Amino acid sequence: MKALQPERPSLTLTSLLFLLGLFQSCQSIATELEKIDYTAQHLKVLPTIDGSDTDHVWKDLPWYPIDQLILGNKVSQEDFYGRFKIAWNKNQIYLLAEIQDDVLIDTHADPLEFYWDDDALEIFIDSDNSGGIHKTNHSAFAYHVSLDNQLIDIGTNGKPINFSNHGHSVWKRSSHSPHSIIWEVALDVYDHTYDEAKSDNQLEILSAGKRLGFALAYCDADYGRTREHFISSKDVPAVDGNKNRGYIDADTFGTLLLQD
Repeated sequence: MKALQPERPSLTLTSLLFLLGLFQSCQSIATELEKIDYTAQHLKVLPTIDGSDTDHVWKDLPWYPIDQLILGNKVSQEDFYGRFKIAWNKNQIYLLAEIQDDVLIDTHADPLEFYWDDDALEIFIDSDNSGGIHKTNHSAFAYHVSLDNQLIDIGTNGKPINFSNHGHSVWKRSSHSPHSIIWEVALDVYDHTYDEAKSDNQLEILSAGKRLGFALAYCDADYGRTREHFISSKDVPAVDGNKNRGYIDADTFGTLLLQD
């Protein structure tokens, strides 16, 4: 008499479809996680924007490097080194940047002229992470933050506009190094409905889980009347040999996740 063989479980079509769906779901979650370039912690107590890194809120937040060369030849750490921390509250993004720059220079007195050729932070932000062309619209912003703490971006007419009322910026010499500065910024966040002609634009309401397009860069000018380097926190693929596309195309931004 033949020995009875244990029955092998069979996979039904329903089971196969379930497993396939589970696999695709896991792939989707993994892909979403891979897209996150930065995370920002929610702040219950806000830092004082005074160019200091001594506020307790900054203590345990991670550093992100500013180390991707967009323009210029290879830059030495003595010439430039940068990193930053990022946080948020209901309407604002908060930045603490540590910048080492052996020469700080602002040769263009008019904040609306050649502002990209002076030492400056550049904050790229897209409130809904939708990407796309934004040079002459406000689906995203590319704020140049000058050494005299003014915020400049291009308006819908293609000309620079002073948006200093969109944020508060202060920098000071660092006690850690004679060539280092600590730069703090509290930046208001506006969505794509922002209208230059209106005085009552509403701030974006931020919440945990929201994704924004974001990158932080630095314009490094030394002794000439043009910048020598442009360095970003996010690498940008070259198009026709050009990597300097962040002020035009929000697809070049990274993704910032707001956390509790």
